[in-house]
Amino acid sequence: MTAGTTQDGAGPDAARERLREQRGWYFYDFACSVYSTTVVTVFLGPYLTAIARAAADADGFVHPLGVPVRAGSLFPYAISVSIVVAVLVMPLVGAAADRTGRKKPLLAAAAYLGAGATAGMFFLDGHRYLLGAALLIVANASLAVSMVLYNAYLPQIAEPAERDAVSSKGWAFGYTSGALVLVANLVLYSGHESFGLSEGEAVRICLASAGLWWGAWTLVPLRRLRDRRVPPGSEGATLSGWRQLIATLKDMRRHPLTLSFLLAYLVYNDGVQTVISQASVYGSEELGLDQTTLITAVLLVQVLAVAGALGMGRLARVYGAKRTILGSLVVWTLILAAGYFLPAGAPVWFFCLAAGIGLVLGGSQALSRSLFSHLVPRGKEAEYFSAYEMSDRGLSWLGPLVFGLAYQVTGSYRDAIISLVIFFVLGFALLARVPVRRAVLAAGNPLPDRV
Repeated sequence: MTAGTTQDGAGPDAARERLREQRGWYFYDFACSVYSTTVVTVFLGPYLTAIARAAADADGFVHPLGVPVRAGSLFPYAISVSIVVAVLVMPLVGAAADRTGRKKPLLAAAAYLGAGATAGMFFLDGHRYLLGAALLIVANASLAVSMVLYNAYLPQIAEPAERDAVSSKGWAFGYTSGALVLVANLVLYSGHESFGLSEGEAVRICLASAGLWWGAWTLVPLRRLRDRRVPPGSEGATLSGWRQLIATLKDMRRHPLTLSFLLAYLVYNDGVQTVISQASVYGSEELGLDQTTLITAVLLVQVLAVAGALGMGRLARVYGAKRTILGSLVVWTLILAAGYFLPAGAPVWFFCLAAGIGLVLGGSQALSRSLFSHLVPRGKEAEYFSAYEMSDRGLSWLGPLVFGLAYQVTGSYRDAIISLVIFFVLGFALLARVPVRRAVLAAGNPLPDRV
């Protein structure tokens, strides 16, 4: 592929079409990121935990399907279950998209299933902890499946030299929308009495608003992105169940360096996703911070994550994506160590921690996505990005499980949060061993100047 060409053609018309798709692509991050911030990071963890505690027995346990679960562990366990569900579905969806070339209908189905489940969280009240867990499982799994299809567009709409910047802009759009909606959430929650609402009603409206936002803004990428023709001979029915997953993994064995990167990403991103999903629970339950403080802290994360994603994208142009990601993992480790010693009832120090998270969060995720796009063989984008998404959200069940088990055994959220350090230390060691330049060439892709 020469300069100025794309996978779909060359010349100014192709360049304009590529730019149009890129701008539409950014808006799916704009649409769905509100779910991650408003629902997973801020409101649902503390709210679902409170509902579970209201339904708990004298020993503090609820009994979903007859299994004794400490009320404080219900939320991380539900996250883990949602990810197991996503693991079973993502390889099928990725392969179907590659074989039919019809990513958009599948993206629409996953997005609106997730948005509908999120909007349904408006009905969580009383002792309905099982309904809350079920809606969380559906919404979280749907988000993971939709991201397989969304990420698979990246190598099709951006040339190799553009991908770090395009991926970083997508994350920046997502964090921008998260910040905008959190400002509205903060106004509604803080002034719920002046709006004639109870605290619970305000939380339920905030949860449902994320689903409505997700569904409304998804219309933009669905209008601008386009499906591609599949190569001759690639059509056919998708293999069923585990046959397709096994076929995908067998094909990936032909690219062991790509698998090495996925293993490293699986480990360190498991830590990232767990910190994101459990931060509000840690702040409210261990540090005794009120909901307004937590919303403000997450808003700070969102604002700084925009600058962090763009800033780390620029660092990657100088030092390469791999070195920049490694640097971010060092910062993540220091953040967790600081969080363990954070004093209770000290919002200023919690804000400092949130600022550190914001500066590395967007960049580490954006650069990981763009780096992986260089390691995907052409024509296997959705199938390989289903494996990537299994590492991103799909196999990030171990971190929440470790967090939940640590709390269940010790009763201390501090012990739970420090247990996550191992994910960043091990992920750093694994990524440092991956020869990414050789991996790009082995996948049959052009080598960018910096990687």
